[in-house]
Amino acid sequence: MQRIFFKIRTYHMNQVKENNTIKVNYTGKLPDGQVFDSSEGKEPLEFTLGEGQLIPGFEKGVIDMKINEKKTITVAKEEAYGEIHKHLIQEVKRTELPKDLEPEVGMGLVSKSPDGQEMNLRIVEVGEESIVIDGNHPLAGKDLIFDLEVVAINDTEIIK
Repeated sequence: MQRIFFKIRTYHMNQVKENNTIKVNYTGKLPDGQVFDSSEGKEPLEFTLGEGQLIPGFEKGVIDMKINEKKTITVAKEEAYGEIHKHLIQEVKRTELPKDLEPEVGMGLVSKSPDGQEMNLRIVEVGEESIVIDGNHPLAGKDLIFDLEVVAINDTEIIK
């Protein structure tokens, strides 16, 4: 049996293109200025464009940026987490909750369907007889603003 060896060469590029692996410092804000996420004090966010790891508007926003370039982008809700789906907001009787659970607004819950699929939920309202849960992403229905800085652009190719 003959072995074939491949070398992988990583090289740095000047401008972000589809399929690049990049590192980005970012701060995500709502239109009112409230920060919902940031890489500040952490390692830059590393991802490969085109793999669907991030919301589409974020990926589109970094295309053609250069190394060390900074810019602010606004991502419309349609290119972020989408609209709020009313069918994902439901009222649940407190008698259906575990006995030892004391529900609070903002608390996260996990629901398991009969086929074993898990869904993350948030409690958005607590009443005496029932609670209201929301299965939408917490940022659904919102436009998002990102301050971006590209700190690394890499591309990989296989050489025979």
